Amino acid sequence: MAKGFFISKAVAGTCVFVAIAATATIIALSVVYSQEKSKNEVLPTIDPSITTTTQLPTTPSGPKEPWQQYRLPDSLVPITYHVTLWPRLEPVADNFYIFSGNSKVVFKCVKATDLILIHSNKLNFTMFDNFHARLSGLNGAEAPQIKKSWLEVPTQYLVIQLHGSLNPGNTYELFTEFVGELADDLGGFYRSEYYEDGIKKVLATTQMQPTDARKAFPCFDEPAMKAVFYMTLLHPHGTVALSNSMNYDPVNVTVEGHDLIKTSFMATEVMSSYLLAFVVCEFTHIENMDTGVLIRIWARQKAIDEGQGDYALEKTGPILSFFENYYNISYPLNKSDQIALPDFAAGAMENWGLITYRETALLYNPEVSSNGDKEWVATVIAHELAHMWFGNLVTTRWWNDLWLNEGFATYVSYLGADFAEKTWNMTDLIVLNEIVGVMGVDALASSHPLSSSEDEILRPEQINELFDAITYSKGAAVLRMLSYFITEEVFTKGLHTYLETFQYQNTVYQDLWKHLQMAVNSEGISLPNTIEEIMNRWILQMGFPVVTINTQTGQIMQTHFLIDPDTPVDRPSPFKYEWIVPVTWIKNGAAEKQFGLLQKMLQTLTLNCSRLSTKPEDIPVINRAQIIDDAFNLARAKIINTTLALRTTTFLDKEMQYMPWELARRNLNYFYLMFDRSEVYGPMQAYIKKKSSPLFEYFKDITSNWTNTPDSHTDQYNQVNAISMACSTGVDGCQELVTNWFKQWMHDPSNNSISPNLRSTVYCSAIAAGGMDEWDFAWRMYKNATVASEADKLMYALSCTKQPWLLNRYLEYSLDPNMIRKQDSTYTIVYIAGNPIGQPLAWDFIRAKWDYIYKNYGSAMSFGRLISGVTKRFSSEFEYKQLLQFKEDNAGQLGSATAALEQALETTRANVNWVALNKKQVYDWFISQTSTR
Repeated sequence: MAKGFFISKAVAGTCVFVAIAATATIIALSVVYSQEKSKNEVLPTIDPSITTTTQLPTTPSGPKEPWQQYRLPDSLVPITYHVTLWPRLEPVADNFYIFSGNSKVVFKCVKATDLILIHSNKLNFTMFDNFHARLSGLNGAEAPQIKKSWLEVPTQYLVIQLHGSLNPGNTYELFTEFVGELADDLGGFYRSEYYEDGIKKVLATTQMQPTDARKAFPCFDEPAMKAVFYMTLLHPHGTVALSNSMNYDPVNVTVEGHDLIKTSFMATEVMSSYLLAFVVCEFTHIENMDTGVLIRIWARQKAIDEGQGDYALEKTGPILSFFENYYNISYPLNKSDQIALPDFAAGAMENWGLITYRETALLYNPEVSSNGDKEWVATVIAHELAHMWFGNLVTTRWWNDLWLNEGFATYVSYLGADFAEKTWNMTDLIVLNEIVGVMGVDALASSHPLSSSEDEILRPEQINELFDAITYSKGAAVLRMLSYFITEEVFTKGLHTYLETFQYQNTVYQDLWKHLQMAVNSEGISLPNTIEEIMNRWILQMGFPVVTINTQTGQIMQTHFLIDPDTPVDRPSPFKYEWIVPVTWIKNGAAEKQFGLLQKMLQTLTLNCSRLSTKPEDIPVINRAQIIDDAFNLARAKIINTTLALRTTTFLDKEMQYMPWELARRNLNYFYLMFDRSEVYGPMQAYIKKKSSPLFEYFKDITSNWTNTPDSHTDQYNQVNAISMACSTGVDGCQELVTNWFKQWMHDPSNNSISPNLRSTVYCSAIAAGGMDEWDFAWRMYKNATVASEADKLMYALSCTKQPWLLNRYLEYSLDPNMIRKQDSTYTIVYIAGNPIGQPLAWDFIRAKWDYIYKNYGSAMSFGRLISGVTKRFSSEFEYKQLLQFKEDNAGQLGSATAALEQALETTRANVNWVALNKKQVYDWFISQTSTR
């Protein structure tokens, strides 16, 4: 898309007003530890008679003591950590694993204090003279005696009160020994399990972001508390130990009669605790040094032997070089390890020098993986490598600015992937993948601004709530907008000075605005407002505007766009919900040309609403897509009539391009969610069948009766749409086609000839049309899959059955880690809820199981995604009351689902109102379009 063009979607009105949605501009566990005794100085001896989780009473009137606050005081700053950990890869009791270790943290006193607060969560400490730690003074400083120590559970602190004060300027060392559970909760230091040749393998790995480093060892666990880390890992023979930095040569040691390997690592760069990572595993790797940096891809032996890491190794070097040029700063480290983990809650994590991934985000097998899988690998690698500078080298001070970190990496991941795969047109696909989707969330009155004040984001659950679509996708959209209107060249110039000035330090978002403004000024670019004035309106208030242009007078107006304009907006805005829209004042030639073309096109469409139906090729493909999407969103907001939005789809029987079809499919899916249990369903199916039949025949023809793969990246996507819509609406020949493909595979399980691109939709269609035999076969194939992306396709397809008893069985599997990995539980339940037969089953299931889910899947499950996925069909007063009851029943036990539940309530209310207003006219319109008269 052209730089400077930000009102990216246009809709033809029926008279003189044209409304434009400005889319592209925005957008306890109470751990029971087994007694673990050690005869080695570096390992703790745990005395079970000592209680180490004592909690002092809190003040009823509210938190007043420092240890009752969720933020660390500013009296101490860490300098270095020396951490030794020994994970046990064999259980010490029935399915109970532990790790033990010690930590020496050297810290400086900057303000006199008689109190040490250091984060600790779920660790059991060795006691020294009834205290949890030993304190020493360094460089001649004398350490005061410890008076009292305890664990403050709610705020996750080890609290140490002293008889005297620590003095400013002095450095001290705090030594602790501890044991923790090496649980399968996917947070902190945890275990992952997999089978290889029928043998169970256990590995130990980490996920520290945002607040789980404290589960591995006591630390000052806030982003601004940067330090240098020296890691040592003790591990069994036959395993390898990895961490952020390169290791010294491993040595053999004997501990408690165990022959172990001791691997120590070089000092890390100064960095935040959440970026620390370490892994002990039996993995192997492939490597190269083509860019002068050691790049290694680690995975299961079989995955590496099958070449599943080859694509990642091929693309990591070029993407790393791209970002070195983009930032104009060399990669700060001497190696880049990337490891694919069987169990990982997130998609990937940007640990500095040791990036951890889900297997689906790093591994690619061209014989089994689809083009979508390949794109995912490329964009995730680019996202994580972008963080090596923006996020790791320079880190935001507190989590309230998470949007800057993640939004930036999301935006530039498309630039990195576009560099690595030049034919994919990734710079346009960002609109589909990020911007369009987040509009629906940000158009809710229960949305939230990108940035909040630090005191609004304190508790771990509040921090975890920030990892949502607003942070990632809207963050990407507004930074993309900023880059476009000041030009990418000026944007990267400002980035360079920002990163160079603040390397190894922490910042707030205003620091970036300052450096971008310096770059704008140095280039002589004249803006009517400062960068800060423009951008603060996009980040300090939620939502985005709908811009209305009077094509006769040229008058431009804006209002806060809400999907349900009748919903009250309770959150105050410092700018009264007004935005500075760049397209209204950009003066460079490229932007003027684009805006001029847009104005002319809009005038033409206003005078002739049938243009799409008669000569759609006269309108650029991306604008055809934008017209459809804007129309449906404006109709949901009652700005235009719903039937006008539906009219924008009448040309689809002549449309063969991906972007218009994809946005039409997504918007019509809302109609399915609202009407697939009503009389509207029949004529709606007939209409979509009529429109999608030519697309099915088109791809049948260009692929020589489905024997070839389309050349274009987006054509490969659209082929999936063609088959999916054709089979779901009953286009002749489609169901027979996919059922036969699936039966051939069932007949010979060792020979799956179904195209990897088509497998997800083929599996789903065949299982939906079949019964127990098809489901059981798919389940066996799922459990035996050695390629994670293939397992994911089957995991989705299993939710497509129309047999309620199979869906209920699948729901029970979703909370059994022996059946469904914890990392996949959310997706499984949401997939089932996507099936109209499965939706009420899934809703009943999570209501009945919420207490268990909350207590046992807290780190592994995305509660926000779960709530939104299971409730997306809600459109009745009865369902709204059920949601309210769920909120009341689980008050105090919602955690990171709190915001998602409020959004679900608002969305349900909007759905109720929309259905009441539109059901009859939508039914009549579909009837009129499919009548044989």
